[in-house]
Amino acid sequence: MDDDATLPPHPPTTPTGEPVPAAHGATATADPHSIASDTVANLRDVGGRPTADGRQVRRGLVLRSAELRSAAIADDPVVGGLGVRTVVDLRTAAERAAAPDVLPPGAHGVHADVLQATTQAPAADLGELLRRPQEASQLLAALDPAAQMQRTYVDLVVGESGRTGYATLLRRFLDPGSTPVLYHCTAGKDRTGWATTVLLLAAGVDEAVAREEYLAVNPALRAMYGPLLQGFADVGGDPALLVPLLEVREEYLDAALGAVTEHFGSFAGYLRDGLGLTDVEVAALRDHLTTA
Repeated sequence: MDDDATLPPHPPTTPTGEPVPAAHGATATADPHSIASDTVANLRDVGGRPTADGRQVRRGLVLRSAELRSAAIADDPVVGGLGVRTVVDLRTAAERAAAPDVLPPGAHGVHADVLQATTQAPAADLGELLRRPQEASQLLAALDPAAQMQRTYVDLVVGESGRTGYATLLRRFLDPGSTPVLYHCTAGKDRTGWATTVLLLAAGVDEAVAREEYLAVNPALRAMYGPLLQGFADVGGDPALLVPLLEVREEYLDAALGAVTEHFGSFAGYLRDGLGLTDVEVAALRDHLTTA
């Protein structure tokens, strides 16, 4: 916002319409899966979620977050205490070039771009919209941000790069030497949200429980993007127009789950035919992800 001093500088946006998080360490303290960190936003341990057969996802194994851009990550005792061995970056090459990962000590980085083959979404023009708040209403109305987000979620399921990238992520959990695994995109909500849903369903968690985890990031997202929305309002924009791009919604997840059923018949079919996992790998994955 070079021309609007009253509007906080807006960070780069992503192909899913996710702006770079405006603040780190924003967590929902009442959420037992949320991890408060001064250097990594939206940091969560998915462990402890119950499976349908009475087991639970192992704690400290499945970690998710927003991007890792703070130079202080290496000195953050919270992050260091997680013992991360592998970081899987779900972002595009352009995003990685603009904000390379700062890896925790001892961690190995893996790139798994899940939107490589997807044309950049119009939502990625969010930064430009913020520079012209008086025009944003018309432009966003034409875009229909919520519908665009649903299309992006379908791309995550059926697109070649999505299928390859998520298969890469899941296979990291089959190697005990690679865990704990921390995976992330930019805000840790869409690409990371679908990754988490896939991992939980593969572990045998009921869809309702997986959905609960998917939606649980909204308090952290509101804390992260509150200043951005207020700044947009201060210069005459309607912040409600931006909300579909800055939160997760049930209908977004429904779009992905619907694509699974439509294209692969079932979640088991998605793992087998979409991600290319064998029955042996699927069984081993569930065993590695869960404990009694």
